[in-house]
Amino acid sequence: MTRLQISRGVFLTIVGAIVLFIIYSILKRPEASIPVLTTTPRPLPTMLPATPSPSMLSVYVIGAVNRPDVYDLPLGSNVKDAIAAAGGATADADLDRINLALRLTDQMQVRVPRKGEVVPPPSGGDSTPGSNGTLININTATLEQLDTLPGIGLSYAQAIIDYRTQTGPFKTIEEIKNVKHIGDSVFAKIKDRITIGP
Repeated sequence: MTRLQISRGVFLTIVGAIVLFIIYSILKRPEASIPVLTTTPRPLPTMLPATPSPSMLSVYVIGAVNRPDVYDLPLGSNVKDAIAAAGGATADADLDRINLALRLTDQMQVRVPRKGEVVPPPSGGDSTPGSNGTLININTATLEQLDTLPGIGLSYAQAIIDYRTQTGPFKTIEEIKNVKHIGDSVFAKIKDRITIGP
């Protein structure tokens, strides 16, 4: 065997060993780990229950209007706004008998009289309505509304509210005389302008 053949055999052995080493390294290489993507579910937005808006009030409009019904109006609305919400007054409405500028309160009833109509007396009394045709409910009226009554100032109006808060709603209009400082003379001035409700 010649030296050249020996050298060639050594060379092939070394090359073979290198190839085997490379193949072994490739086969033994750890598999690349595939990253697992995790997603955290986003919380769903919480739906809050709808609450009635404190800036609205409900008013029952009846009488000489085109669409009598209960209407929700913005706080601060007046009788004229309530009539407009009810489709406006009818041709036979007597708007001169009501105060169109009167400020509305929640659960108030607005009654538009017809021309020549005799409005029934308020419950609990035998009087007829006042000149403006809109009676003030002494069970629900605000301080400002009570203050519009003849002979009733802010102090008497507050006394009326305090009385009904302590003893409950008035059962007759005459019961208002039980309020301090409201006697027969004051009652005579306001009896045609007040009611205890429908």
